[in-house]
Amino acid sequence: MRVGYFQFDPVFGEVATNLDVVTARLEQAEADLMVLPELFATGYQFVSQDEVLRLAEAVPDGPTTSRLAEIAARRGMTIVAGLPERAGTRCFNSAVVVGPKGFIGCYRKTHLFFEETLFFSPGDTGFQVWDIGLAKIGVMICFDWYYPEAARTLALLGAEIIAHPSNLVLPNCPDSMVTRCLENRVFSVTANRIGSEARGGKDRLTFIGLSEVVSPRGRILHRAPRETEDLTIVEIDPGEARDKALNTYNDLLRDRRPALYDA
Repeated sequence: MRVGYFQFDPVFGEVATNLDVVTARLEQAEADLMVLPELFATGYQFVSQDEVLRLAEAVPDGPTTSRLAEIAARRGMTIVAGLPERAGTRCFNSAVVVGPKGFIGCYRKTHLFFEETLFFSPGDTGFQVWDIGLAKIGVMICFDWYYPEAARTLALLGAEIIAHPSNLVLPNCPDSMVTRCLENRVFSVTANRIGSEARGGKDRLTFIGLSEVVSPRGRILHRAPRETEDLTIVEIDPGEARDKALNTYNDLLRDRRPALYDA
C-alpha cells in the first residue's frame, strides 16, 4: 500500500488557489492514501468568528470536499484533509475522508488548541475508523496527539493507519508520534504545513514542517524538512499493524488491564 502526505504553505483565505495547488500536486501522486494538513485550504490563524463562518463549509456538500472527492475518483486514492466545517450556527475543526467512490466520513477535532477554542466547538463525533479496502484508517487532528487516549482509542477500534492532518507549532509532535505508533503498533501519516501567519496584530505562528510516516515499530520511514514543500509517498504493509504480539508471552492490547487504570 502506498501512503503519503503533501506538506506546503497555504495562503490564508485563498481557498480556490490552495485547492488548485493541491490538485496540481496530487495529479502527480501515485498513492492509495494521501493526507493533507489541518485547515489546508483556508489557513489557520483566524481573527474573528465572522471570518471562520465565512470560510467554513458544509460537509459533505461544500466545495472543498467536492473538489477532493473529484481528485480521489480521478486518481483512485483515499484523501484525508482538514477543513473548517459549518453545521448550522456552529463551526468545527474537521477532517474529511473521501475515496474513489466519494465521501466516506468526517471527524471533528476532539482536543482544541489555543485560540481554536474561541472559534470552534469541541468535536462531537468521537474517534472513528473506516475500512478503505487496503487498510483500516482512523483520524486525529493535530493537538489530539497530545492525548495518548486518542491514538489508543483508534487502535482499539481496529485502526491500522492513523491519518493525522496538522498545523504544528509546538516542537514535540514528530518525535512523540514515534511513541504513539510504538505503543499502539500502528502506522501514522502526519501531514503538517510550513510557513507562518501573523494576522490581526497577533503574535506570529511558525509552523514546523517535519511531516512524517512512522511504522508500528516506531521507525520513521520518512520525515520532511522544516521549511520546504514536500510530497512524499512510501510503501507500507498494513499487515504489520495487525500483529500486536510483543513476544511469546505479551500481546499489546490483550494484556491491557483497564479496570486498574485511572479514568
